[in-house]
Amino acid sequence: MYKAEFDQLWTKYFQSLDEAVKMRVAKKIGKILEYPTKRHLKQSLFFVDEIGQYRIIYRIFNESKIVRFYFVGTHKEYEKWYKQDF
Repeated sequence: MYKAEFDQLWTKYFQSLDEAVKMRVAKKIGKILEYPTKRHLKQSLFFVDEIGQYRIIYRIFNESKIVRFYFVGTHKEYEKWYKQDF
């Protein structure tokens, strides 16, 4: 199992979600830490996973067994995030 780390802006994105979505995100993070997926975000070092209309962006560091989470938000917010960062 991998260990979770969170980017400094993660809290801002996560806190903007309602409580029901936060619970779904926490459950998905647990699954990602058990079995990190391999769906790349636009041929980058980032990966993306879906929770209904929400997206989670993260990176996998296999050597240190760490998954670092960067963003969570709606699909529209996700598109805005990756356009500004790429």
